[in-house]
Amino acid sequence: MADIGIGGVFVPALLIWAVIALLVSLLLRRLLAAFGFYRFVWHRALFDLALTVILLGGTVEVASRVFGP
Repeated sequence: MADIGIGGVFVPALLIWAVIALLVSLLLRRLLAAFGFYRFVWHRALFDLALTVILLGGTVEVASRVFGP
């Protein structure tokens, strides 16, 4: 992965993808809470962490297909 220049500052690409995954995760967590999905989840914090990691993997995969060679 390459660095991305934002205003003359080079930022690691993984940081950008992690921020995007975190924002999507926050939105998805609110939707899951609104629909009452968390009553079926044993450990909410662990589920939220796993959800964020899965979304990060998906974000990196999509970014590599769109911006890759």
